Amino acid sequence: MTSKPRPCPICKKPRDQWQAQDGAEADRYAPFCSSRCRDRDLSQWFGDGYSVPGRAALPEEIAAEVTRGTEE
Repeated sequence: MTSKPRPCPICKKPRDQWQAQDGAEADRYAPFCSSRCRDRDLSQWFGDGYSVPGRAALPEEIAAEVTRGTEE
């Protein structure tokens, strides 16, 4: 079963257009169409543009995790 190609999540261009031009090279950036879109997505994560839902960790909890990790 072949799934319908999904567009690039950043620029919304159809990925099949990039696959036709670049062949296997396009899979290198999946699910993005290019290194530019891949890097834009990464910078969103680094700049807190995206977040995972949940409560913020308290500084004491972070310190306890760090301490526990160094004891092992």
